[in-house]
Amino acid sequence: MAFVDEIRVILRVGFAVILVTICAAVAIGCNDDGGEPVPTGSDGAPLTRITFVNKEGDEIDLFVEVVDTPEERGRGLMFRQSMPENQGMLFVFEQEGQYSFYMRDTLLPLSIAFVEGEGDILEIEDMQPLTEDLHSPDEPYLYAIEANQGWFDRHGIGAGAGVRIARVTPAPSPSPF
Repeated sequence: MAFVDEIRVILRVGFAVILVTICAAVAIGCNDDGGEPVPTGSDGAPLTRITFVNKEGDEIDLFVEVVDTPEERGRGLMFRQSMPENQGMLFVFEQEGQYSFYMRDTLLPLSIAFVEGEGDILEIEDMQPLTEDLHSPDEPYLYAIEANQGWFDRHGIGAGAGVRIARVTPAPSPSPF
């Protein structure tokens, strides 16, 4: 009888180990592309993958924090002291327009890509930290993407390149009533 009790204990412990392993894997959070962990932003939230197609036809991913409210867009990357190489910020506007960006209280040198609603890059500009120079293309755009300065150049991405931005819509603006 003692042998049977030992087997039951071993089975229970084994089952508990398997259950804990499964729970840990789910808690880590894996993406749909082979189990790589999904990067998280400064607030711990998962980042959104956007994919660029460069001059050579290569696909390059950038993981972005999505900012889609006036408050979030106004804060942007201000006060950040660092940002991983393949991460950035995606600014989503309610409609295409000509919005301006500046670098007040932004400590990182950045490059910004202005993207029209169909996903074509209109223009890319470098922006220097702690300046109030205005950056905006001559044409209306729906999205702006900030990355570490030179990121677009390092990946062969320029004006006319395409970007796939999936499932991103701006948060509704609060009603004035």
